Amino acid sequence: MMTEKQIEAWLGRQVKALGCLYYKFVSPGNTGVPDRIIVLPGGHVIFAELKTDLGQTTPLQDRQQRKLACIGADIQLVVGMEGAEAQVARIMRLIEKRDGV
Repeated sequence: MMTEKQIEAWLGRQVKALGCLYYKFVSPGNTGVPDRIIVLPGGHVIFAELKTDLGQTTPLQDRQQRKLACIGADIQLVVGMEGAEAQVARIMRLIEKRDGV
């Protein structure tokens, strides 16, 4: 099983290869914010919380995700490598849709 750090690094390499920006999200005073911000070409922003296959979100993380979702933010829970691969496929579809492919 891969660690969260390994999943995060793999996802970063994949989305950067697609032309996305990949930022570590640190917000002092706002504990529980998602791990990463992914900015797609065209400006679509995804807030991604990454977990291993066995990882679970904390109540504080759940609250932060709900706050983002309530204002219409694209918040994604990425669980394990399967979730990371699915997220890359989703990002590819979003980019293709934007490009009219």
